[in-house]
Amino acid sequence: MNEIFRNHVESLQPAFERLVTMPPVKVCELPNEMPERGIYLFSEGSRHLYVGRTNRLRDRLREHCRKSSTHNSAPFAFLLARLVSGFRTASYQAIGSRASLAIDEIFGQAFVDAKNRVSKMDVRYVEEVNPVRQALLEMYAAIALDTPHNSFENH
Repeated sequence: MNEIFRNHVESLQPAFERLVTMPPVKVCELPNEMPERGIYLFSEGSRHLYVGRTNRLRDRLREHCRKSSTHNSAPFAFLLARLVSGFRTASYQAIGSRASLAIDEIFGQAFVDAKNRVSKMDVRYVEEVNPVRQALLEMYAAIALDTPHNSFENH
């Protein structure tokens, strides 16, 4: 294995442990002092659901549940809305596209409800400023926690 890559991989476990042992908070109760860059974890109780990464942690967490957030800024809620509403399959046509779903009455309400649900979830985060380790840590946490809403599929 490439030595640089090995060093990155070996640095993941301590950061992962800091993530999962962090006392959870709600998005509406984020502390004044928090890292700017890192990964975050949404959970409901002991069930870990979604891991993300960002270079603007506070704003990114808020975007996931802001009422005005769109499908681009609240992808986790968008995915939850897909599951609840039955619009599970992505479409690259005008009908069934993300934009058309956003104005669909059934999906639109499911999306609003999903953003509200995300706002009530527990959130944990850990600082990671190195972009390579940040990407690897996101994947590591998603795999280790078996988060059901992370997908690394290509589109």
